[in-house]
Amino acid sequence: MKGKLYLIPTPLGDNDPLEVLPASVFEIVKHITTYVVEETRTARRFLSKYGLKGKIDGLTFYELNEHTAAADAAAYVRLLDEGTDVGLMSEAGLPAVADPGSILVRAAHEHDIEVVPFVGPSSLMLALMSSGFNGQSFAFNGYLPVKPEERRARLRAIEKISAQTGQTQILIETPYRNDAMMSDMLAALSPSTSVCVAANITCPDACIRTRTVAEWKQNPPQIGKRPCVFVLMAAR
Repeated sequence: MKGKLYLIPTPLGDNDPLEVLPASVFEIVKHITTYVVEETRTARRFLSKYGLKGKIDGLTFYELNEHTAAADAAAYVRLLDEGTDVGLMSEAGLPAVADPGSILVRAAHEHDIEVVPFVGPSSLMLALMSSGFNGQSFAFNGYLPVKPEERRARLRAIEKISAQTGQTQILIETPYRNDAMMSDMLAALSPSTSVCVAANITCPDACIRTRTVAEWKQNPPQIGKRPCVFVLMAAR
């Protein structure tokens, strides 16, 4: 009998997992001893908070991130083929969403392995629902180009799509480039375009605000290195 691939969500910050995760997640981790994770150290810390403190050394961890070779990812599928249940965890939020774990999920389907997702926080959906923008039609653009001139050009292209279609546009950035992203948004976007800045969602110091670009220019947000989602909607 083949194992199952369990998609285990994690909190978005260092807050109590009980605040954002259902009881079903805590129950399933009690029975999984093999995990595929982005970074072993943070995964061990999460699982300790899940109630496995003192049992972590009995678990097996494999890493799957941007540095993982394709051959290693294939080896993880063999664990499932041989009957081992595996828990897939992201660094924060939902595994396989803006996360390299999607490679393993795809491989599991190709090997006819059951994939079992669990409910947990998604910074993208939480930002969308908090923005006040169109929740019927939206697009996630992921990370934009690093070079400022390319990033601004991409922002203008995204804004044009939003203006033409009424579609909400969602994007993220590496925390240490948050302020540069916001600066480029204020420089590249129309004053009438609305931008929601959603930082540290679900954490005690969460800050979610929607303003027009013109309004943000009068009082720019101080985001810093907090995890942040940017949501924009062009005026029509």
